[in-house]
Amino acid sequence: MYGYFPAEMITPRGWLRSQLAIEAKGLFGNLDKVWPDVRDSKWIGGDKEGWERVPYWLDGFIPLAWLLNDEDMKARARRYVEAILDRQCEDGWICPCNEEARSSYDVWAFFLIGKVLTVYYECTGETRAIAALERSMSCLHRLMKNGTVKLARWGKARWFECMIPLAFLYERHPRTWIKELAQMLREQGLDYASVTESWKRPLNKWTFETHIVNMGMMIKYEAVTAQLLGEEIHGLADTLWEILETYNGTVVGTFTGDECLSGLDANRGTELCSVVELMYSCEILYAITGDNVWMERLERLAFNALPATISDDMWTHQYDQMVNQIACVRFPGKAFFRTNREEAHLFGLEPHYGCCTANFGQGWPKLAWSIYRRTEDGIAVGMMLPSELKTRIGDAAVTLSVDTEYPFRHSGTYTVTTSQPVSFALTIRIPAWAKNVRVNGQPFAGENYVLQQQWEGTSEIRVEFSDVPHFVARPHDLRAVEYGALVYALPIEAEYIMLEYVKKDVERKFPYCDYELYPKSPWQFGFASPSLRVSEEQGDEIPFSSKAPRVTLQAQLAPIAWGMADGYDSVADAAPGSRTELAESCSMTLYPYGCTRLRMTEMPMSEKV
Repeated sequence: MYGYFPAEMITPRGWLRSQLAIEAKGLFGNLDKVWPDVRDSKWIGGDKEGWERVPYWLDGFIPLAWLLNDEDMKARARRYVEAILDRQCEDGWICPCNEEARSSYDVWAFFLIGKVLTVYYECTGETRAIAALERSMSCLHRLMKNGTVKLARWGKARWFECMIPLAFLYERHPRTWIKELAQMLREQGLDYASVTESWKRPLNKWTFETHIVNMGMMIKYEAVTAQLLGEEIHGLADTLWEILETYNGTVVGTFTGDECLSGLDANRGTELCSVVELMYSCEILYAITGDNVWMERLERLAFNALPATISDDMWTHQYDQMVNQIACVRFPGKAFFRTNREEAHLFGLEPHYGCCTANFGQGWPKLAWSIYRRTEDGIAVGMMLPSELKTRIGDAAVTLSVDTEYPFRHSGTYTVTTSQPVSFALTIRIPAWAKNVRVNGQPFAGENYVLQQQWEGTSEIRVEFSDVPHFVARPHDLRAVEYGALVYALPIEAEYIMLEYVKKDVERKFPYCDYELYPKSPWQFGFASPSLRVSEEQGDEIPFSSKAPRVTLQAQLAPIAWGMADGYDSVADAAPGSRTELAESCSMTLYPYGCTRLRMTEMPMSEKV
């Protein structure tokens, strides 16, 4: 339904550009300099990891470089892609393994490098990428048809990711074999709709069917497959989302998974890879279906879950985040997580596994890339984020800019400038939660404001709306606070203990070292009043700053009896032992969830309320 604009047409502005710049200066923007699995990868002729990590990294690094228009980053991205293309075999095989190993090579990485080549072409227009993609997919078709390659493990679980590059190819060069390959992938791949019963009762058991990153990816599997094969979409994504949310949902829009689905308790973890993959699925589903619910879900993830699990300077990240996270301390014995190790919630270079190290960087640039979408009759703005689009409609040069501090503020100005008169429709999505919506001062009711007209010169559209901070019910009779697109939490002051060391020949050294976070302020509280008061703040240069948030809430909280999870001294129990107020309540400041590293998000109403 909606198409993408090339990244070179989009310029992030304001806080969004600052966020991308922080990422570029941080760990993700420097992995090719400091991390052996990218710096010395087999993909470019080295001797380190030759499977998913370089493709994961390029999938985010390429759009980051082009959105920032950073020539050094562009050159580094080109060096990697050119090195990969130079090593492509004559028959089209593109992954770094010898011919004898192809049958055992997990082709998930094959799908992923295919996605990277589509991203690279969209950013650069370099036709060599399309030629290499067509040769590689034709090779995969041939090897699957003759039985040399059969889907297994990650390839079987993530088969639908290959629909992205296949659809890209088919749109440009329709070939019968492309749809044949899509059919073979679907036939051999995991049908997630048949395994949903396993999502309803979390187990301390690792399976592909309940792996949280697979959950984030698979939400889109019906839509991307049906789009390519010309089939009807029956809304399976919404059905699967509802099941996952009912049994494993969090208040910040994620599903628990540490590392497999983990239930509804607020002390359970969610893997960072699943956050960015779920964001990407929402972006794709919005493009295919045009349903605004995917933008609502995307915003909840992007403005809450994503920044909360990465440090302010973006040099360190967690593998697992917790909604109620009172410490990030290595467990001395058995890990609290169902299937992850004892350091998965530390902030560091690659806590637990390095997949998130390579993959987390796609979140912000792909979000920025998804602001504007092509429609049959014009331009749709899916998110009110500070940015500018320069494109052409007919013979007219069109510039569309959005001036806003959303989600920290609830207004924005859309400015359209054309080089000559031109007719098209401008569609502006209005958040579903927005109240008292006004467009150019006039009341508006609806989910999309559509302005179909002839545009000439410069025109401005001012959009304003409001919300009231409010409580939402959570499991165990707990409550969480929402205001607009943001969830709020009680921040816990943290003591950072820096850990520098070498493990498996990988050095952790400042600024890409590891950190344990110990709590330095109390966390055992309940809400003592339904009253919540908004304070708009100046903030600092970090959009989701843990030191100077741009908006806060004042709430009355009272201390209550809340113990630790059984057998642990650094994990809050799933629910308090009592809601009795142990002392007088006091006014305390709640931060946006994305601005917290240690926090209590879900708390009870005290028995006096």
